[in-house]
Amino acid sequence: MSSLLEIRNLFKSYDRGPVLKGISLNVESGRIVGVVGPNGCGKTTMFKIIAGLIGDYQGTVLIDGNPPGVKSKEIISFLPEKTYLDEGIKAGTAISMFADFYKDFDRQKALEMLKRFNLEPGMKLKSMSKGMQEKLQLILVMSRAAKLYILDEPLSGIDPAARDNILDIILNNYSENSTVMLSTHLIHDVERIFDDIIMIGNGTLLVAESADALRERTGKSLDQYFREVFRC
Repeated sequence: MSSLLEIRNLFKSYDRGPVLKGISLNVESGRIVGVVGPNGCGKTTMFKIIAGLIGDYQGTVLIDGNPPGVKSKEIISFLPEKTYLDEGIKAGTAISMFADFYKDFDRQKALEMLKRFNLEPGMKLKSMSKGMQEKLQLILVMSRAAKLYILDEPLSGIDPAARDNILDIILNNYSENSTVMLSTHLIHDVERIFDDIIMIGNGTLLVAESADALRERTGKSLDQYFREVFRC
């Protein structure tokens, strides 16, 4: 395995103060990585920096050897926590838009997943429930043949009965040489899919290791350890 993502001494501050405080980590190719921490710990900011949406930071970020920019955006597929699609857009139009914009987008795969989730191409975003909207966005993101998928809280609006289907989309639609970084508060529901775990607290890196190593070291599940560290 080789490092797909390298972060060294990453700092980021807003007017309210520092959000990331010197984070350094490596993420390898071919892994599913859980990124967890309480609200406001810096997960979303780190994801946006990696995705190239925030440029005013201190430190080094390299994706497949390149800093965030044109080259890195070609190999990153990013699912933000909040929708960026116009509420009037139809599902089929969103698929066509992605197919036109991304050369690695698989239109047929997207249409098949749309059908699987009982979403019609003619459905408008504003007529969908929050869960439906998040399914559509995940379909768009996972229909790309990216090297790095960054998924910010992809399960937050999904009902418990549909979570396994969402996890199946993630597990079945990335290659063995790609990496998925997924943030979530539903650790108990998804920790079984994690190869590695990253825990961030108050802008600092607390844990970055394989999920199995953490379980063996602590004798606890990832969810149990998270609750102990953050006193949930």
